[in-house]
Amino acid sequence: MKISPTDHVVIYSKVPCSYCLAAKNFFNGKDVPFTEIDLTGKHDEIAKLKQKTGHMTFPQIFINDQFIGGFDDLMKKVE
Repeated sequence: MKISPTDHVVIYSKVPCSYCLAAKNFFNGKDVPFTEIDLTGKHDEIAKLKQKTGHMTFPQIFINDQFIGGFDDLMKKVE
């Protein structure tokens, strides 16, 4: 998968989360803008997102409305 600055990237994150920071640093390093949605303390929204994606960990990354997974999933798909 090739990442481009025209991609629509959304990162759902929580604090603390080292993988969330790694994902943001990755996109910043590629000059790819992203929208971060911080779900820290928002238990109902976290439950809805986990039900939608089936993922229990953060970050949860979407590119062009397609669920990519977490940071490790992103790295496997772009390298």
